[in-house]
Amino acid sequence: MKPPCLVTILVAATLTSAASAQITPEFAYNGIGRPLRVNVRVPGGYRGEVKIALLEPVTAEIVETAATTTGEQDLAELFHGLWSNKKPALKYAQLMVGDEKVGPALVLQPMLNPQISRLKADGKTVEFVTDEDGPMFNGIRAYVDQHLILDTSMGSIEFQLRPDAAPNTTWTIMELVKGGLYRDTIFHRVVAKRKDGTPFVIQGGDPTGTGSGGAGFSYPLEDSSLHHDFGVISIARSTDPNTNGCQIFVGLSRDGTKHLDGKYAAFGQAVKGAQTILKIAAVPVGKEDRPNDPPRIKNARLVNAPPYGTGPKALARPIP
Repeated sequence: MKPPCLVTILVAATLTSAASAQITPEFAYNGIGRPLRVNVRVPGGYRGEVKIALLEPVTAEIVETAATTTGEQDLAELFHGLWSNKKPALKYAQLMVGDEKVGPALVLQPMLNPQISRLKADGKTVEFVTDEDGPMFNGIRAYVDQHLILDTSMGSIEFQLRPDAAPNTTWTIMELVKGGLYRDTIFHRVVAKRKDGTPFVIQGGDPTGTGSGGAGFSYPLEDSSLHHDFGVISIARSTDPNTNGCQIFVGLSRDGTKHLDGKYAAFGQAVKGAQTILKIAAVPVGKEDRPNDPPRIKNARLVNAPPYGTGPKALARPIP
């Protein structure tokens, strides 16, 4: 098969249309060894070679590039290593025109048999068990990179999602958001400070508002590589590590939440809305850390992320 020719995109429209540019998959689930079909769209206003770059998570380092054209493409043809990689790992497929990144990237998540999470004999320590032969590679889940926005009664908070750190948790939360679970729910628990004085968490997302509700199903804990810190969003659970659900909490400091690493699955980090987080953390509370007048999540929504590696950075806790 001949490699796709290079395409020059001439200036024909204003750059305001750039937000619509993206690579979109035909299917979310793509079995190993099969075509991985996508549609490539480039807005007017760009000039140069059209290509797709595979990027490393976090660093956005370019691993490989392939020239392409607009319209339907097969990523498995452009990047033969997608199926032959002996150690498959999540990558971002980023559309580029010349040297400029255009539109949100495509998340390429290997579908691997998950680790089993369980409690050790002490009933507290979580351990993760992997098959002796390693996780089976089943294919790739592909979807457009998005940010999560919580519109609360005290302002909005925007989170960069981190599927590289906790892919299955991220996907599950995105599906809950799309399904409307978080609309008109409350922050039922606010712990501004632990007994040692370190800022802790704000917690919400329970459809019942009681702190005991859920989405009607649970799923296993992931060994997230994202450390808990100010603005990091994570999943609450009960004692059993396989009881992750829909309740979410947002960290208020690294010192107050570092003991949660490896025990709870962090899946995103706030990039906007630091003052909103602090406002929620400052509300008066009563028994069991329940706010007297609970702040509300009026709506939760997903928006296309900026080109990978170009967006705002994770928030640090503001200095008083």
